[in-house]
Amino acid sequence: MSKKKHKRRDEIISIVLEHGAVSVGALADKLDVSMQTIRRDIDKLCEGDKLNRRHGRIELGAEYLNTPFDQRADTNLASKRDIGEAAAELIPDGVTVFISIGSTPLSVARALRRRKNLTVITNSLSAAMVLSDELSNRIILPGGEIRLPDRDILGDEVLDFFGRYRAEFGIFGVAGVAEDGSLLDFHSTEVRVRERIRENAQISILVTDCTKFGRIAPAFGENISNVDHVILDRRPNVKFDHLLDGLGDRLLLAERV
Repeated sequence: MSKKKHKRRDEIISIVLEHGAVSVGALADKLDVSMQTIRRDIDKLCEGDKLNRRHGRIELGAEYLNTPFDQRADTNLASKRDIGEAAAELIPDGVTVFISIGSTPLSVARALRRRKNLTVITNSLSAAMVLSDELSNRIILPGGEIRLPDRDILGDEVLDFFGRYRAEFGIFGVAGVAEDGSLLDFHSTEVRVRERIRENAQISILVTDCTKFGRIAPAFGENISNVDHVILDRRPNVKFDHLLDGLGDRLLLAERV
């Protein structure tokens, strides 16, 4: 396969990862090639589990599909609750907090319901609703289309949105952690938003349960070593000891809280 063809097919995957689904015509326009060329590329990419063709649109295949949000929110409930409580212990009343999308950051939002006078900046509608019961809080959401069923907002506008604010604390989750410490997600937008939250927060906090270690997702960004605090329910497989030992006292285990 030529470098040009390989690069174009990688770009097709990136575009579909970004948007979830895209039409054949839109891909041809964006990549400035013929419909016939795009169809040949798609035929090849759809041979595996990366992409599927459905009703004239190209969608993510089984290899890249994430678990539905409500299903994720209902798994490891006790562990996520403990992680949320551990994170809330670090956050006092009256501060500004970034909260990213995801089921574990939502558990942090639930634990923060006892706090007052928070300024909450989030692209998670679920987290915003959880914290809206406390009338002393100020809640700021980006504009844009709500992604269902996850009830969150993604896109370039969200990246600009988080870029306009600074916060004392930034809370975010992750889809997976690679053996080299890379933090993985299912969409490149999620990676860029997480990086923006980390950059614009005085203290960054990664909240995740141990099952995410070794889990594969296609988009990767910063390394776990770049985070100020990592809160886990318990230590994962020993093959990740080199990552966790390197964190020192930045690692918090919720089972000890």
